[in-house]
Amino acid sequence: MAKKTTAEKLATIQQGYTLEGATIELGAAIVDGEVHKEAQVRLPLAMMNRHGLVAGATGTGKTVTLHMIAEQLSTAGVPVFLADIKGDLSGLATPATGSDKLTARTSALGQDWQAKNFPVEFLSLGGDGNGIPVRATITSFGPILLSRIMDLNDTQESSLQLIFHFADQKNLELIDLKDLRAVIQFLTSDEGKAELAELGGLSKATAGVILRELIGLEAQGMEKFFGEPEFDTAELLRTAPDGRGVVSCLELPTLQTKPLLFSTFLMWLLADLFEDLPEAGDLDKPKLVFFLDEAHLLFNDASKAFLEAITTTVRLIRSKGVGIFFVTQTPKDVPADVLGQLANRVQHALRAFTPEDAKALKATVSTFPVSDYDLEETLTSAGIGEAVITVMNEKGAPTPVALTRLRAPESVMGPSADDLIKSTIAASSLLAKYGTAVDNLSAYEKLNGKTAPPTGDAAPGQPPVPSSDSPASTGGTSQADIDAEARRIEEEILGRPSSRPASTPDSFPTPPAPVPVPRQAPQAPQDNVFGDIAGALGGALGGGLKSMVRSMGTQLGRDLMRGVFGTSSRRRR
Repeated sequence: MAKKTTAEKLATIQQGYTLEGATIELGAAIVDGEVHKEAQVRLPLAMMNRHGLVAGATGTGKTVTLHMIAEQLSTAGVPVFLADIKGDLSGLATPATGSDKLTARTSALGQDWQAKNFPVEFLSLGGDGNGIPVRATITSFGPILLSRIMDLNDTQESSLQLIFHFADQKNLELIDLKDLRAVIQFLTSDEGKAELAELGGLSKATAGVILRELIGLEAQGMEKFFGEPEFDTAELLRTAPDGRGVVSCLELPTLQTKPLLFSTFLMWLLADLFEDLPEAGDLDKPKLVFFLDEAHLLFNDASKAFLEAITTTVRLIRSKGVGIFFVTQTPKDVPADVLGQLANRVQHALRAFTPEDAKALKATVSTFPVSDYDLEETLTSAGIGEAVITVMNEKGAPTPVALTRLRAPESVMGPSADDLIKSTIAASSLLAKYGTAVDNLSAYEKLNGKTAPPTGDAAPGQPPVPSSDSPASTGGTSQADIDAEARRIEEEILGRPSSRPASTPDSFPTPPAPVPVPRQAPQAPQDNVFGDIAGALGGALGGGLKSMVRSMGTQLGRDLMRGVFGTSSRRRR
C-alpha cells in the first residue's frame, strides 16, 4: 500500500470528525509531528451515553482530560459526576489565570480560551472530608455490594442474600451496620433458631462469619457511611439556574485506606440511578455523565456475581441517558465484557519499561481500529496532554484514530481555596437535607425493644427531622390491630386464609401495617409473572438468589424486589 501524504492523512481526520450535532471539542490533531488546528478532533454530545475509557500511565494528563470534558458538558447543560481522588478537581469552581504560555498553547490549537468557573456541588462519603455527606442505607446498598466490601466468598455472599431476604420479609429496616448486626445476632441466638432453620441455605457457622466481618467494618469506622438521610441520586441530575449542568465532585481523602469502599460506593450510586431512571432512548445529550476514576479498583478480585452485575448495568444504563467513562491506566484493567461496550477512547501515553508493560502496550494497540499511525511508537512517545483518540460518530461508526493535543481547561487545574470550598458547601441547598445524621426506628430498635436514640446535632438553623415511624405518627395503634389488618390484606390479595400467625406477646416484632390496597379479585396469572421476574433476576445474580426471588414472588407485596445489584432504595419501597 502506498504511503499517504500528510495532506491525505489530514483529510481523513477532517472528514471523520466533521459532525452535524453538538460536540465536545477535544483538541487538534497531530500529524507527522505537527499540530494542525484545521483538523479538530471532537466527540458527539449525543454519543456520550455510549460510554468511554480514559486511560494512560500516571502523570500523562488523564485528570486534566476529564476536567476539560466536564467543563464542556456543564456548559452544554449536562450534569457531571466526578470522583476527586487527588483533590485537583475542586478547581472547577475557580476561574483559571491566563499566561503567555497558556495563550500560545490555546492559539496553536484554535481554542478560544476564556477563564471561567463552573457550578460545583462538593460531596463526601459519610462526611469523611469536605462536602455534603453521601450516605446509603444497608438495605439500599444490598447484599452483593456489601459482600464486596466485606470480602465474602460466593457461599457467604449467597448467605448474606438470604439474611437480607429475611429482613425484607419481616419488615426489619436495615438502615445502618448495627441493624444488620442485630438481625444476624437474632438469627444465631436460641430465640431465632427456628427462623434460621426456615431459611434453609443459611448455616449458623456462616452467619457467624458474616457477623465477625461486620464487626470488623465497624472497627474500621465504616459505620458513618451507612445511615440516614440516604442520598437521593436524583440530586446528581440537577442544573444550575443559568442552565449549566451541576458538577458533583465527590471528595475522597481516605481513598488509600478504603479503596474497596470507594469503588463499591460508586457502583451503588450507578445502581440506584439505574433503578430510578425511566427509559429515555436516544437523546440529543445525556442526562448525566459519570466518571469512574481508578476503575481498576472495581474489578480487582471481584466475584462473578459482582462482575455480571457491573456488565449488565453498563449495558443497560445507556438507555436511561447516562454515560459512564472509566478512568484507569490500561484497558487491561477493565474486563473484556465491559471494555467491549465502551465506544469512546481517549488513550494517553503508556510506558514500556518492563515485559509486563510491553505486553499491555501490545494489547492496547490491538484494540484500536487500523490507522495511519504506528501506534506502538505513538503511545510510548506521546507527551503530557496528548492522547490517541477514536470515538463513535453520529452514525454509530468509529472515527479515524487521531493523535491529539488536548484543549486546556478554563478553570483552575488544581484545588480551589479552602475558604471557597467551605462557603460553597455552607450555601448549598443540600446541606439542610443531608447535613444531619438521623437514626430512625429500625431493625436494631425493633429486635431489642428500644425506642430510636436521639439524632445528632442539627445543621445550623435546621431542626432534626422527626421519624415517620415514631409512636406519635402511628396514632397509638396496637400491635394486635396492626397484625389483624396485615392478615386481612394478605387474604384479600391471595384469595385464601392468611399464613400470618396471630399476634401474641412473644411474637416476632412486626412493624406498622402497610397502607391498605384496594380490594381486587385474585388473579392466577400473577405467579407466572413473578416466575418470569425470578428467572430474569436469577440469571443475573445466580441460582441462590433465583430461588430466593421465587419465594419472594409468593409474597406479592410484602417483600422487596431488589435490583440488579440486590439494591433496593427505601424511596422505591
